[in-house]
Amino acid sequence: MTNAAAAGHPLATLFAPTSIAVIGATEKSPWTGFIAKNFRDFGYQGKVFAINRAGIDVLGMKGFASCRAVGAPIDLAFVTVPQAAVLDALDDAAAAGVRNAVILTAGYAEAGSEGVASQQALLEKARALGMNVWGPNSLGFNNVTARAPVSAIPALLPLLPPSIAIVSQSGATASELNEFAHSQNIGTSFVAATGNEGQLTLADVVDYLVDHDETRAIAIFAESIRDPARFERAAARARACRKPIVILKIGRSALATEVAKAHTGSLAGNDTVFDAVCERLGIIRVFSTEDLIVTAGLLAATGPLPASGLEFISISGGACTLVADGAEDAGVCVPPHSADVAAALAAVMPGFGSTLNPLDVTGAAVRDEMLFERVLPIAASSPDIGLIAVNLAVPVVEGQATLPGALTAIGRTVATLGKPAIMVLTTARTLTDVTRRAIAEHGLPHIVCGIDVMLRAAGKAAWWSARLDTAAPSLLLAQAAIDPAERPPLATERAVLDHLAARSIPVIPAYVVKTRAEAAAIGDAGPFAMKILSPDIAHKTEAGGVRLNVAREVLGEAFDAIVDAVAAARPDARVDGVIVSPMREGGVELLVGVTRDANWGPTITVGLGGILVELVADAATAPLPVSAGEVRAMLAKLRGFRLLQGFRNIPPADLDRLADIIARIGDEALRLGPDLESLEINPILIRGDEIEALDGLVSWRD
Repeated sequence: MTNAAAAGHPLATLFAPTSIAVIGATEKSPWTGFIAKNFRDFGYQGKVFAINRAGIDVLGMKGFASCRAVGAPIDLAFVTVPQAAVLDALDDAAAAGVRNAVILTAGYAEAGSEGVASQQALLEKARALGMNVWGPNSLGFNNVTARAPVSAIPALLPLLPPSIAIVSQSGATASELNEFAHSQNIGTSFVAATGNEGQLTLADVVDYLVDHDETRAIAIFAESIRDPARFERAAARARACRKPIVILKIGRSALATEVAKAHTGSLAGNDTVFDAVCERLGIIRVFSTEDLIVTAGLLAATGPLPASGLEFISISGGACTLVADGAEDAGVCVPPHSADVAAALAAVMPGFGSTLNPLDVTGAAVRDEMLFERVLPIAASSPDIGLIAVNLAVPVVEGQATLPGALTAIGRTVATLGKPAIMVLTTARTLTDVTRRAIAEHGLPHIVCGIDVMLRAAGKAAWWSARLDTAAPSLLLAQAAIDPAERPPLATERAVLDHLAARSIPVIPAYVVKTRAEAAAIGDAGPFAMKILSPDIAHKTEAGGVRLNVAREVLGEAFDAIVDAVAAARPDARVDGVIVSPMREGGVELLVGVTRDANWGPTITVGLGGILVELVADAATAPLPVSAGEVRAMLAKLRGFRLLQGFRNIPPADLDRLADIIARIGDEALRLGPDLESLEINPILIRGDEIEALDGLVSWRD
């Protein structure tokens, strides 16, 4: 049974029902057959009622012509009738006091405009009746620990000890993820297919699972996040409870976005922004179904890692080399042994063995099966080791050759280490009843199949563990509206720069001249950069509106040339004058841009700027607000970060000051309010401790 916290959740009667009415139950329907089999396989102890027009029993379920005819409390209605009968089914269920419905029926938002209208009518009906609706177009869910299947997703026997929850917006994928988890000896506590998420979303079930003690990690397969604010709250609660969320969000490509729309009516958000959101919320993002399950299963077994380092021990030098080759790409730290640890290992290792990490104990372990018992405590003793991985064959079929004495020594020893440990098989395998007997016989820890997938899971686990105690500012998913009449128009580059200058953000000084005579009267030494000032021209160079390295003596002629060129290229454009500023050369140019994501609100992007923006595409993104420390971390992610550290004749930047300026730009963008669509400064020029914004552009939602 589930714990008291989950039992007290507002959706507890939905997710752990004690009585279920299957509406539309008939022996002719394969769905009814799947559902009835689940009741048997899970050993559901609640009451089940078959609702059909004839009121007849179906596959062992007592039959009634309506929910009202049951005459007993019903926690949940599982609706399997055709779409035309769904609204009447909800009316009947509500009249019987049912407040939860899982709707298997398809043909709603995933089916085009008519389906969208049908789904809206369904939701309006549910609101009028005060019902919680899961779906439509959903296979439902299996609450494995409560032995409560409300789903056509089949049970996999034997039911394994619960470990991870699977939440998927795709029903078929939920079923296959469950099968893969079972093949890896990873038990599921809860398996959910959310379908169209017309009312309740994956965020609702994640929120429930945070309080579900039997769920030690949550694995999500998502096409979109329909309720970002609720999802953020659920993720924050999970992080506070130190319960990992691992997500595979599909729809990264343009083609995938179209497929997602066709599949469930989803709209995939900007993938770069979603990456940044996961980092802010401490959610582990993976990119394959295998990584999703293996990573969740590993963390469910280990919990937070006490340190980031991996100790890998094997009898195979080849396996050790695979780890050495793949660790860096997977983000795994494999720290070298200290001199003391190396000396202690040398004292117990065969003379021809090395004392490196990864640690090859060599074939000597075949003759001396207790070698692992001597090596493991020493290798695990370093404070920078947070996970011990032992690579040794574990049987998957009867009669498979193994080292049973070594397995017993490993099982006995890892239980005393005080640190999480796993077994690793070199290749992907299916773990079987034979494996489970070996685990029980030898007391073995969690097993991961495949070195590559283990490394990726270990890297993600270390990343998540290290972030648990780091403050995570809330995402600004909503901002108070400001009166458009009070906002600064900021229609031109110079208006943007002057506005930022008034907020103590350094900008390049400039004159705005409206005539040739005003340009010629400038007395500064030069050389100058000259740019057209127009609210209608964002790309000035293409309109002929830029002149560089202009000498003071020819400012008047350059003014005329710019005005004439712009008049020829853009006769429709309003012209407010020409900006004349000192010519800047050298240094590093960065872009700083704030944009508003439709799902996740305002985000800030930092990258190599100037003409390199589109050519190099070297940028980092984070949700706002950001601290100076977070900006420093963003800058360090750039491939061009070395330019800011000093490179050849480029002096090192004052990174602390630069980070502070960028953070303040983000703060100012937030202050401008939710009508701000974007604020772009391209470039900011950095020459050591000299930092200046050279150009700025603002756009508003209207």
